[in-house]
Amino acid sequence: MSQSEAWSGWLETARHIPSPNCNSRPTPCAPDMVVVHNISLPAGCFGGSDVEALFCNTLDCSRDPSFDALRGLKVSAHFFIDREGALTQFVSCHERAWHAGVSVWGGRVNCNDFSIGVELEGTDHRAYENCQYDTLSALIVELRRLLPSLARGPIVGHSDIAPGRKTDPGEAFDWSHLRRLLRSPSDTAANSQRSP
Repeated sequence: MSQSEAWSGWLETARHIPSPNCNSRPTPCAPDMVVVHNISLPAGCFGGSDVEALFCNTLDCSRDPSFDALRGLKVSAHFFIDREGALTQFVSCHERAWHAGVSVWGGRVNCNDFSIGVELEGTDHRAYENCQYDTLSALIVELRRLLPSLARGPIVGHSDIAPGRKTDPGEAFDWSHLRRLLRSPSDTAANSQRSP
């Protein structure tokens, strides 16, 4: 049994809030890509439990006018990193989270099948916090250790796999900073880079 098969798919360092919005990956299909997103509910507002509620299908859509468009939406991500850098996991890495939607990368469609989705609390145009980059880079390093299929895979934005439909994580996301954090003598996969 390989290390990835023995691992439960849940990180011990994350808070666990299981989302029902997931299903099995196609067999055989190990995740080999990380997709970075952003989210804030209401848009541009940080803190609170609305993202958690959305991913768990418990969001009170009458609470804010902007939530009306979210009625009946069933979405999730594997991980969420808030503005303080706290990490929450919603879906096992062995399962398919519903984060990418209609998407394509490297000629492959349905990126949910072969990716890990990470949502950062933020917007396209507001700088992310340093602690969010720290948590994201540590998460990627740990996932690469636990899931060898991710070791040389790309790290992309939602906008890269759904161009014209999605814009996140947006111009505020500093890809160079993330690559610098990942680059270290012990990280042999650090040169995995997002395609232009």
